[in-house]
Amino acid sequence: MKGFIDDANYSVGLLDEGTNLGNVIDNYVYEHTLTGKNAFFVGDLGKIVKKHSQWQNIVAQIKPFYTVKCNSTPAVLEILAALGTGFACYSKTEMALVQELGVSPENIIYISPCKQVSQIKYAAKVGVNIMTCDNEVELKKIARNHPNAKVLLHIATEDNIGGEEGNMKFGTTLKNCRHLLECAKELDVQIIGVKFHVSSACKESQVYVHALSDARCVFDMAGEFGFTMNMLDIGGGFTGTEFQLEEVNHVISPLLDVYFPEGSGIKIISEPGSYYVSSAFTLAVNIIAKKVVENKFSSGVGKTGSDEPTFMYYMNDGVYGSFASKLSEDLNTIPEVHKKYKEDEPLFTSSLWGPSCDELDQIVENCLLPELNVGDWLIFDNMGADSFHEPSAFNDFQRPAIYYMMSYSDWYEMQDAGITSDTMMKNFFFVPSCIQLSQEDNFSTEA
Repeated sequence: MKGFIDDANYSVGLLDEGTNLGNVIDNYVYEHTLTGKNAFFVGDLGKIVKKHSQWQNIVAQIKPFYTVKCNSTPAVLEILAALGTGFACYSKTEMALVQELGVSPENIIYISPCKQVSQIKYAAKVGVNIMTCDNEVELKKIARNHPNAKVLLHIATEDNIGGEEGNMKFGTTLKNCRHLLECAKELDVQIIGVKFHVSSACKESQVYVHALSDARCVFDMAGEFGFTMNMLDIGGGFTGTEFQLEEVNHVISPLLDVYFPEGSGIKIISEPGSYYVSSAFTLAVNIIAKKVVENKFSSGVGKTGSDEPTFMYYMNDGVYGSFASKLSEDLNTIPEVHKKYKEDEPLFTSSLWGPSCDELDQIVENCLLPELNVGDWLIFDNMGADSFHEPSAFNDFQRPAIYYMMSYSDWYEMQDAGITSDTMMKNFFFVPSCIQLSQEDNFSTEA
């Protein structure tokens, strides 16, 4: 079941009823304890299938174009291609990855806000025509290098909360859209629709109300210039929870009926990324070093506060590897100790660090953990998004292996949907899992 990011072929372990993710992790913790204690991922591909079913059940009117940069591992791309999603690509490399799976150019959009000329030419060469644009400079580059381009004007939203600045950096104002439409007309660039993006940190449903209203205005404006508008891209920002997806649908569905009704010929798409993959991958890391920090402090004149120690633990993965997203956003997972410990075992203030000894390489600033030893394992769930970039050479960081699994029930669900490894997924090798460990199995992880 082992795979690496650039593997052409990979196997997926099919789990019998009664065998679960915990059993798989136990098995590979044991194996890695014996063979070098390298960090590793376990990917449950069945969770991706379930996310797609959830999407179809709640927002079937919106076609998902998966954001490839979120997780470009071949197994993820291949299973999503088999499920019939489109793909939103930022680069030539990403476009090539999905086209190698037989995805048609019509199901690929080029969404980089800052495009290299060479990559625009590549898109033109391979027939990827739909792309986004939010300024005159990009529009002129597209006009010169892609005669068949079909452009979505990327408009800004009012969402600027939650510490995310993405919408402040990219997306044009409603006021500037008329100027861009005039430029497109002069440059003979075809404008076919509008894109906007609302971040997952946004809690205000009113942002969608304003964004959809602005999009309708741009559609009407474009009509004045003679453009035929047929696509609306509502971006990403989907966290993966059923509740959030239903909440968003509750807000946008009546607005879509008013502004972009069914039968109007307008295709509604979106760019979910972490929605599909975040919960599907779990990361296991090993404690490689430990430092005890005395925590003696004065709580007043003549009074002594707690003298319990605090611990700094160093792991064999960090921000120069699988935790790269920690440099720009908060970690969206809580570490779990793999070894069994007593319920009444004391907990200590602890911090978790990567292996680089860099002050930026702090994964968790403050958490409560039982005292751990070198060789113990920590488990991080929800690690499927933004964790699979090429690793840094810092401290000879070794790329974690990936072990893929799927339950038989999820496999049968895929078959019922008409998806088989013979016809749709050429690189998959499904193998019965031989894991027979139970949750109660306990392994020695001493160094």
